[in-house]
Amino acid sequence: MMPDYHLHTWFSGDSRTDPHEMADRAIGLGMKSICFTDHMDTDSEEPEFILDTDRYIPYMEALREEYADRLDIRIGVEIGMQPHLAGRHYDYVRSYPFDFVIGSLHLVYGKDPYFPEVFEGRQDREVYRAYLESLLDNLKAFKEYQVVGHIDYVVRYGVHKAEQYGYTEYADILDEILRCVIEDGRGIEVNTAGLQKGLGFPNPHYDVIRRYRELGGTIVTAGSDAHEPSGIGHSFRQIEDFLKAAGFRYRAEFKNGVPVFIHL
Repeated sequence: MMPDYHLHTWFSGDSRTDPHEMADRAIGLGMKSICFTDHMDTDSEEPEFILDTDRYIPYMEALREEYADRLDIRIGVEIGMQPHLAGRHYDYVRSYPFDFVIGSLHLVYGKDPYFPEVFEGRQDREVYRAYLESLLDNLKAFKEYQVVGHIDYVVRYGVHKAEQYGYTEYADILDEILRCVIEDGRGIEVNTAGLQKGLGFPNPHYDVIRRYRELGGTIVTAGSDAHEPSGIGHSFRQIEDFLKAAGFRYRAEFKNGVPVFIHL
């Protein structure tokens, strides 16, 4: 099974999972490698989303040694991007030996769309466009990531989910996002949490992934966004088949920030 490159543990404010449990589950699924990517939301109103990196790195390095003969553990982080924090995030990423950095956006109108009030008094499509425009602004400001996370994350929480979402309606801004990623030599992740949450598609949507390939994108990772062991590798075999059908020949893994391409 493809390695899972988006995993959260008790180092993230929204997980209580022992990293050992994640590693054991990955081994049970036949994975040869995984990457932990706990949350770092630098100026979060909730301090538990500020990663204790000075504790996280030594812990994960020790875990990597512990599992060295069974599982190749990579150490990553999921950065909660905001344009005004780009410089601080640049310094942060350069200060630690991360194998992999996901650049994600979790805010629109200053709040996580997880909270229903974000959609109050607004059409879903208005919120979706605002989110995508903000994502583009962030990708122009911050370049120290390897893949952009769950590009259409906001759709998970829309009042009507995908009824007001599709590639065609947002092609202008989505193409700008994808071209920015490609021109910067970065990649995208296929985040299967959308499938787990009943959207019927991963994040980003299948059509967005196809468009990324059409535009020349080649760097793609798979991530479950799992916060507990049961979610690891969700729908990965389905996603691998989709990537092949969409014209991808390789998936990517990362070590010391450098992509390693593995034939699908």
